[in-house]
Amino acid sequence: MSAKGKGLVCMVLLLGLVSLGLSESVYTDNSEGNVRYITMSDMKRSENALSCSTVSTIGLEFCTSIAPTHRVIPTMTLTRPERILEVSAKEEEILQRIVEAEAGGEDADGKLLVANVVLNRVKAEGFPDTIEEVVFQRSKKGAQFSPVANGRYDKVIVSDASKEAVERALCGEDISQGALFFAARKYADPRKMKWFDDSLTFLFSHGGHEFFK
Repeated sequence: MSAKGKGLVCMVLLLGLVSLGLSESVYTDNSEGNVRYITMSDMKRSENALSCSTVSTIGLEFCTSIAPTHRVIPTMTLTRPERILEVSAKEEEILQRIVEAEAGGEDADGKLLVANVVLNRVKAEGFPDTIEEVVFQRSKKGAQFSPVANGRYDKVIVSDASKEAVERALCGEDISQGALFFAARKYADPRKMKWFDDSLTFLFSHGGHEFFK
């Protein structure tokens, strides 16, 4: 392809990016590893300002340099939030397992909400003070969490999504509005749901769960 033809190909590619709503098109200068912008004003100066090269393995042509102006984009490093609640490895696993058992089929926020409820109970009066004690708490009516009662807690394989939800909760993300209870009305004993409705304050529904305090 002639130099003029290569320049036209580059111009078409760049104009296509701009037509998608980009005021500036981004390209990589392979010789330096820098990411740079090509602006519309650069393009208007001269098609000769663009040089193209061929990627032989896939047969594509792309722009590798722009003259006379460019600017380098600063490098940005993303870091995870720090935990505001430190727990033992054992308690972290307990929280992960109850999240998986209770909300394995829920979306990311549905999983986070279950973790939030457990942590809310740890902090609340009238409940045990540790994750382990909250999850395995029993009363005369049985276990507080149905997967503990029916054995599902011990059988689940914790997904990465549940681990991520627990991490979010331990880093302080709380979308629960202070919820201390949740239930899946579709599967719950009607007598238990009547107690929820009569004795607690309904907050909201998310996925298959209703949340109360």
